[in-house]
Amino acid sequence: MPAEPREEDDGYDELRGEGWTRLLAAARRRLERTGGALDGDIGLTSPSEAERRTVIGVTGRYRPETVKRLAVPLRDLDGYLYGRYGSGLLQTLGRLHGPLRDRPAERADEQASREQALKAVRSSPLAGQRWFAAWLERIAADGTLTRLVRRGDMLLLDAAVRVLERLTGDRLPAHPSAGLPLPVLAEWATGDTKALVPGAPLEHLVLRALAQRADGDSAVVPRERAGRRALWESAGAIADDLASQVLVLNIGAEGDTVVCDWLRDAADFAIPFRLTLHQLATDPVVPAARTIYVCENPAVLRAAAGELEDTCAALVCTEGVPSAACHRLLGDAARAGARLYWRADFDWAGLRITAHAVARHGAHPWRMTAADYTAALGEGESTPLAGPPAASPWDPGLALAMEASGSAVMEERLLPALLSDLTQA
Repeated sequence: MPAEPREEDDGYDELRGEGWTRLLAAARRRLERTGGALDGDIGLTSPSEAERRTVIGVTGRYRPETVKRLAVPLRDLDGYLYGRYGSGLLQTLGRLHGPLRDRPAERADEQASREQALKAVRSSPLAGQRWFAAWLERIAADGTLTRLVRRGDMLLLDAAVRVLERLTGDRLPAHPSAGLPLPVLAEWATGDTKALVPGAPLEHLVLRALAQRADGDSAVVPRERAGRRALWESAGAIADDLASQVLVLNIGAEGDTVVCDWLRDAADFAIPFRLTLHQLATDPVVPAARTIYVCENPAVLRAAAGELEDTCAALVCTEGVPSAACHRLLGDAARAGARLYWRADFDWAGLRITAHAVARHGAHPWRMTAADYTAALGEGESTPLAGPPAASPWDPGLALAMEASGSAVMEERLLPALLSDLTQA
């Protein structure tokens, strides 16, 4: 029975040998890059003996065995193949390994798709925001946009913009999706409740934008889950209502729910207590205290609990950027008539946190003046300020003093004065 004909029996067996493989691969790369132009040379470094003999046969010029690099004009290769096989270089490469890609045309198509996508995105209400424009520039510059185009995944960019509009758009009320869990936000934007789970492409794309909004050009998306959750919460979205917590001391509570009972018991014994967003949403809490102080660092609350015990005023600790649970508790307290006295570290992030508290909750800055900063600055060594500068609308001189010194001061340095305030309240 006759053997089945092999696919390789097309007259090109010689061209599949060692002497031709790298030469034809280099020719293909060059032609795809230049749109098929038979101009210039291709080269082989450290050629084998078979490759040296092949090049001698193609060019008709002797090359010694010691040669380190072989250059072959594409037109010589084209002429050799046409004379030997009746097909030029382009046709031969197509028969061996399929049609050549027209990379210049592909790049032109990619560029057109990029421009079309950017044109659509720039029609967003967010287009006038500096952070949004910077985010677009960064994903275009680092190849993210090109990869989306090549994968045919531009809907991902559209979804990211919809999420950002929902979270940060100036045409919407402040924090329009406050209390909105990420699965609900994801389903609204894409129809897929899992589109914003950790590690999803859409999650990373949106978090890059939110980091740009929060920290400017120094923005980096946190690797750890807590940092990513804080970034979501800074825009009003809820990644995990159990993980979102707020640390309190002596705030008490009005009401007859289980959570209110816990808070009253904790206040009676001056025990620091953690509330979750889930608890606050399930059993709304209105703090009994009419005056509430807010600090940034747990060390302040820990010192207040240890030294002042039940004589300490109601105190809430944000532990850095306030969580959704923190905003929920203090927002309810402010609406019920409580006065909030708020402070943070003397760094740019601390100024942004305080300014946002003033705007969102009507808080009063607590020992956050230029005089407080200058006095604390002289009490010890300080670390350099980092990140983009921020304003201090309640005391413009504070931001100017910080910029002039270039130094940050953590609030623990003010601890004696803070404990005095908490005792007298």
